[in-house]
Amino acid sequence: MTVPSPAPVSTKYLIQGAVVTDHGIIEGGLLAIEGDRIVYAGRADHFDEPGFDQADMDAVNVISLPADQRLIPGLIDVHNHGGNGGDFPSGDEASARIAVDFLHRAGTTTLLASMVTASPEDLIKGIGIYAGMTAEGLLAGIHLEGPFLSHARCGAQNPAFLLDPDLELMSSLIEAGQGAIATMTYAPELPGAADLVDLLTTHGITPSVGHTNSDTVTAAESLEQAREGLESAGYDGVSGRPTVTHLFNGMPPMHHRSPGPVAACLRVASAGNAAVELVADGTHLDPETVKTVFDIVGAANIVLVTDSMAAAGLADGSYMLGPSPVTVANGVATLDATGSIAGGTATLLEVLGRTTAAGVPFRDALQSATSVPAAVLGLTDEVGALRRGLRADVLIVDAQLELQRVMRAGTWLE
Repeated sequence: MTVPSPAPVSTKYLIQGAVVTDHGIIEGGLLAIEGDRIVYAGRADHFDEPGFDQADMDAVNVISLPADQRLIPGLIDVHNHGGNGGDFPSGDEASARIAVDFLHRAGTTTLLASMVTASPEDLIKGIGIYAGMTAEGLLAGIHLEGPFLSHARCGAQNPAFLLDPDLELMSSLIEAGQGAIATMTYAPELPGAADLVDLLTTHGITPSVGHTNSDTVTAAESLEQAREGLESAGYDGVSGRPTVTHLFNGMPPMHHRSPGPVAACLRVASAGNAAVELVADGTHLDPETVKTVFDIVGAANIVLVTDSMAAAGLADGSYMLGPSPVTVANGVATLDATGSIAGGTATLLEVLGRTTAAGVPFRDALQSATSVPAAVLGLTDEVGALRRGLRADVLIVDAQLELQRVMRAGTWLE
């Protein structure tokens, strides 16, 4: 999937300081940007780029970072329901634009709009809105979290709208998406799930196992079917492997006599055949769980996500997740009706910081918030790293990962 950037500008930047690249942290680094593209990322003393010589320097904006700051790629969130009062599941365009603007300025420069289970009419309406915002370049696509999910593991999903896989409905959703649906969460144990996976992969949509009560064998076989389907579909840029929606959450806990889907997801991911989402916000998962999964499956097979909802970036209080009332207390969002966790309230940069605080090496955590989700979305030639030719999505952070500035597509977001 190709995501258009905003119209390029002619501004040139030279940013001097520590640069975090695919190959490591370059302390005496330099990032050169022209328009909306990175033209150089490497050692300052190796820089020799046409258009940036001494005669042209009057037209170049030069920025020198303090010693405690560094440049990292813009972050990528594939599971995100909103923020700053804006809400994707509501299907309200004005609300969604509030969320997107906030999330971009908070350092998540690429994201999917995650919807939740709702009526077919509301799903089609929301998909149409977010397909348009994807065409604008504001979103990288749509994540459908349902409606083909387990009643037993529905979490914050409205059980009134849960369905067994319905290929006619799914075809209508795909048509409404106009190619913008990127991923879909489904429960593999439901009748018709295998046919659903085939339909998704045929259209280049990444299946994501989640909100499931399946056994180990069923989960493993479905992930393998999804992997084979994505590989054979041959969509340009598609990673060829499925994902797992917020591992551990929305599924039975692993037991030594009943390992369930968690065991299958860990095993398949450790072999490099799936990527597991972790909501490493300190609420959804214990920090030791986060570190253990990184140790078991490796950063290249993990996608850090927020699962954030409208309260992200705001104070405790009352909010909505789609049609469902939610209360946030001490930063934890729960459904008023059931007490279930109702999404996250952290930004992805905060999740990145909490992941490193759990003991995960910084570069591993960053990989799981940038290049791995870029591969899931088929966007490795566009975003996810500081590398020549990629879109100029850049964060300036300090040693504590506090955000200083955000650039998206070559434009500073103040």
